[in-house]
Amino acid sequence: MKFFCTLVITFYVLILTSCKSNDPANDPKIIEGKKSFTSNCGGCHELNKDAIGPALAGITTIVPETWVRKFIHDPQQMISSSDQRADSLFNTYKSIMPSFASLKEEDLTNILNYLHSEKRAVQHKAEDRDMIKDPIPEKISFGGLTINLEPVLRFPATNGKEKLPKTRITKLTSQPGIGRIFVNDLRGKLYLVENRRARVFADFVKLRPKFIAEPGLGTGLGSFDFHPDFAHNGLLYTTHTEPGHIPRADFTYPDSIRVELQWVLTEWKLNDPKSDTLIGTGRELLRINMVSGAHGVQEIAFNPMSAKGDPDHGLLYIGIGDGASVQEGFSFIPGGKNKIWGSVIRIDPAGRNSNNHKYGIPDDNPYAKDRSPGTVREIYAYGFRNPHRFTWTKSGSMLASNIGQTNIESIYLIKPGMNAGWPTREGSFLFAPARNLNTVYPLPADDSTNHITYPLAEYDHDEGKAITGGYEYQGTKLAALKHLFLFGDIPRARIFYFDTHDIGVKKPLQIKEAKITVNHHPTTLKKEAGTNRVELRLGRDGKGEIYLMTKADGQLYRITNAHLSKGN
Repeated sequence: MKFFCTLVITFYVLILTSCKSNDPANDPKIIEGKKSFTSNCGGCHELNKDAIGPALAGITTIVPETWVRKFIHDPQQMISSSDQRADSLFNTYKSIMPSFASLKEEDLTNILNYLHSEKRAVQHKAEDRDMIKDPIPEKISFGGLTINLEPVLRFPATNGKEKLPKTRITKLTSQPGIGRIFVNDLRGKLYLVENRRARVFADFVKLRPKFIAEPGLGTGLGSFDFHPDFAHNGLLYTTHTEPGHIPRADFTYPDSIRVELQWVLTEWKLNDPKSDTLIGTGRELLRINMVSGAHGVQEIAFNPMSAKGDPDHGLLYIGIGDGASVQEGFSFIPGGKNKIWGSVIRIDPAGRNSNNHKYGIPDDNPYAKDRSPGTVREIYAYGFRNPHRFTWTKSGSMLASNIGQTNIESIYLIKPGMNAGWPTREGSFLFAPARNLNTVYPLPADDSTNHITYPLAEYDHDEGKAITGGYEYQGTKLAALKHLFLFGDIPRARIFYFDTHDIGVKKPLQIKEAKITVNHHPTTLKKEAGTNRVELRLGRDGKGEIYLMTKADGQLYRITNAHLSKGN
């Protein structure tokens, strides 16, 4: 009898062990595939519901694996070749996925195995009667402005010579009091631009051993800015990404939610402000956990309009996205005065009254004196999905561009304590993350009771996909650009503008489109870059002149002429 019981027990152990070993969830390669999917794909894709891109669970059961591999490697080429399935995706989602040709073959195989192991749920798309199919029916038209671009230089390819985008250049600004121009590449290079040449001023791969620039989506060397007194104090500020949980962050969310990476703000003290390389010491100011690599800390800036003695002088503004937390199903992470995610914060780098005692919280911040439990006293404004860039006009207006979900791109006039609405608003429309991530709805009848600040200007995804940062022209050479605020759409590279005289007078502002010439020949940036996904950025130097950059080909342009037709 004892022998029989032993046999039975052994039999059941073997069965259980066999079941466990055959469970895909326990396959090391599938586990690695899930990690790679989260890092590389999770910013735009869900498993069983459409997001910025289509749902991908079980994709290899409905689409040949060879096609999926080719598309991941080079989506642009697939679309250009008139592939029917690629065309359909482009027409549905109005955007071209970045190339992931840099993925190792093993990682790609693991991702596909993981997706194959996930059961594809049947998506029952019930009729959403109050959804708005076309949020902004009015089209953006040519406003009479033509700008001429002069090529300045082409930055070195940091993604391989044949891969797009060849670079990840995203921001251009200059040193106050010195005037030299600098440009960052998200892959870790900070360039000094002089005499039509780009020299590496700092390499963050070497400066910060834990630096990471993958999986893209804005990760890497996110932003930088110089202290307004840089010529005298040599202070430079940067943001970059590192792996999650190394070390504990200053701003965290519940431990049960993954930490994909951390954004780090650093103050650099240069030995010589006029040096051609970054030689000095770095001091970490703060560290923030993020659910994904998307919508991070992609902007830091000082107010260039503030002079010594002004309350705003030397205070650093920091734009913090929601980390794609809403898209990932954690809509409770951003929004509100007790959540740093989805906000613009304002700090005094010279102070020490923050919780970590590494920076100061200005006394005139809107919540500086709020002692309610959990209040983030650093917050200046909140309710943003991705406050991608901000700038100031000559009149002192602070403007921020906010990259939307799948419908609305917007520009806000920033006021202390304001709530821009995310995640219950996308632009000036109702957003309901529990219902549908891909649509917007009419505002409720009692909306005024919510005290939400709506955009100064906005456009929908019929016109573009992701808004760039913009700048008011403050130079002296181009009279046609006086009082105009120039911005554009990142992937489609359309150039837009509005008149800053209309701020505070009209709302929403009328957005107009500009035409371009390069060396006085009519063209488009898509044509010049040789791709439909251009990745446009704008910048402004210390003299107020405006520059354009295209990540796809690494080209830097300067606006040298502008003509505005009469009557516009």
